[in-house]
Amino acid sequence: MFKATLITLVPDAFPGPLGVSILGRAEEKGLWAHETVDLRSFGVGKHRNVDDTPAGGGAGMVLRPDVAAAAIDSVALEGRPLVYLSPRGKPFDQTKAHEWASGPGVVFFCGRFEGLDERVIEARGMEEVSLGDFVLAGGEVAAMAFIEATVRLLPGVAGNEASLTEESFEHGLLEHPHYTMPREWEGRPTPEVLLSGDHKRIEEWRRNSAKALTKQRRPDLYAAYSKTPEFQPPENGDEHD
Repeated sequence: MFKATLITLVPDAFPGPLGVSILGRAEEKGLWAHETVDLRSFGVGKHRNVDDTPAGGGAGMVLRPDVAAAAIDSVALEGRPLVYLSPRGKPFDQTKAHEWASGPGVVFFCGRFEGLDERVIEARGMEEVSLGDFVLAGGEVAAMAFIEATVRLLPGVAGNEASLTEESFEHGLLEHPHYTMPREWEGRPTPEVLLSGDHKRIEEWRRNSAKALTKQRRPDLYAAYSKTPEFQPPENGDEHD
């Protein structure tokens, strides 16, 4: 069973959105589990201090290595990666979600303040992973996003597991546009090909639309996709327009 352990100063933040919809039902069924470890309980002194001023001066506070290490060492890793949520880490992506989903789980250290003392990151071999090129107040929201992206890939979690193979990033492309009822809305019709019943044409339209959309919105992804063996340029221009 996939198990997520979250070392955090705000354990009450969990499960949050992880406890509703398909993820909440999946945890109730025993398909995955989460636990929180309160970093404050490992604080030092009368007031359970977990941070101190930065060496060399500067604004803010830094999480102490002795406190962080005590919390980390209280957790049995059991083959799980130890991840520090950090904006300077390698960006999280669908490949990483699949990697984690294929393992026993992840231990997340949710940072706060100016960050975590570098010595404990090095000493405990922590893997730094980023949600994106921006800064959050803490790592909890990033951890929730990582867990949701990973857990939904576990067998039995998604209601329609076949749909997982058609999503954005699964084949290096953004997902094609979607349409439903009514067939015309505010003068905008559903593309005729989707109503044709011709599954081959529909599949070609979706594939070409995904390619054109990726080329337009994410040229970085498209450039990487263009180097893969399955690359074929989109036919008939931007068919999704």
